[in-house]
Amino acid sequence: MQSVLHLTGPVLLGPFQECAEAWIVDGRITYTQPPGPAVQLAGWVLPGLVDAHCHIGLVAGGAPDRDAALAHARAEAAAGVLLVRDCGSPTDTRFLRTHDAVPRLVRAGRHLARSRRYLRGLALEVDPEGLVDAVRAEARAGDGWVKIVADWIDRDAGDLAPAFPPAVVREAVAAAHGEGARVTAHTFAEETIDHLLDAGIDCLEHATGLQVRHIPRLAESRIPIVPTLVNIATFPGIADRGEAKFPRYAAHMRALWEGRHERIAAAHAAGVPIYAGTDAGTVIAHGRIADEVAELARAIGVPAALDAAAWAARDWLGAAGIAEGDPADVVLYAEDPRREAATLASPLHVLRDGVRIAGEGRNKGACLKLQVNVHLMPDPSSRRTR
Repeated sequence: MQSVLHLTGPVLLGPFQECAEAWIVDGRITYTQPPGPAVQLAGWVLPGLVDAHCHIGLVAGGAPDRDAALAHARAEAAAGVLLVRDCGSPTDTRFLRTHDAVPRLVRAGRHLARSRRYLRGLALEVDPEGLVDAVRAEARAGDGWVKIVADWIDRDAGDLAPAFPPAVVREAVAAAHGEGARVTAHTFAEETIDHLLDAGIDCLEHATGLQVRHIPRLAESRIPIVPTLVNIATFPGIADRGEAKFPRYAAHMRALWEGRHERIAAAHAAGVPIYAGTDAGTVIAHGRIADEVAELARAIGVPAALDAAAWAARDWLGAAGIAEGDPADVVLYAEDPRREAATLASPLHVLRDGVRIAGEGRNKGACLKLQVNVHLMPDPSSRRTR
């Protein structure tokens, strides 16, 4: 007995590709019409969105309880996000894998910061001599990613500065690679990016210090940037609060904010991969992926910004997309989101494994199952799965 949904489409296979319709049979996508009746769902169909920089289970001061972490995950799902790369959390979020109505997670474990050079309680703080061992431990604890906070304000210098010596960063990245993990790094400052590229970094978070000299190296090695532009929007306020005590830092933060769109546009034009991430957690509310895509669209256009939160982002993380046999993690919209990024703010239906978990009119987080007709079908075990 198989349950069937008919997605009447269009189904968006990429930023410039579409097909008329698809079906969901027992929670998986197919483009071959099955026999028998099916329940129709109308709307423009995308693969579930990706928040590639998110902190589920992180609040100001540290770790919330499990109920709060679950609420974070549900807020992401309500926004159409069905895949999260969690870039560091003091909460062990593996328990979320027992919940069906939340995004799938790619975890980085605890993010690692220099002792007394970061926001208290958020990261695992280490001195330079402890970074390599900490990276090895987090590589084993996560899902193939390690996150390093590579720069922050140096209060003695009165400005942004690298948090760890370049030689230590190189050794730490090599250690992660030896454990089969990739390394991503929080970076605001210009000099830090040079150190990270020399170390063989795998991804840059924020990258507000991006310079012309960095772009060819990023493009040649296909090292992606996750700009987190809704987070960068907080820089003027940060500068205002630090102005009296750290005027150089304040001026630096404002300059980084002012050049945000131009930097990302230049990197994208050169072929640097760009992915969408909100940096949700603490000051950024969960569920803001539509805002991030809209900000990215100002720099690289709507189709590319949508790609950064959908098809390309899933490919980068090795996740299933919207191909034949893939799990039916899809979002439906009333209009074509390739025309206007704001469309992403109002998903009609959010389905994980073919079950509706969110969408307009969803009541207090309850998981709604669509009533479907059932009939006999051949064994689908021969279909490709991921």
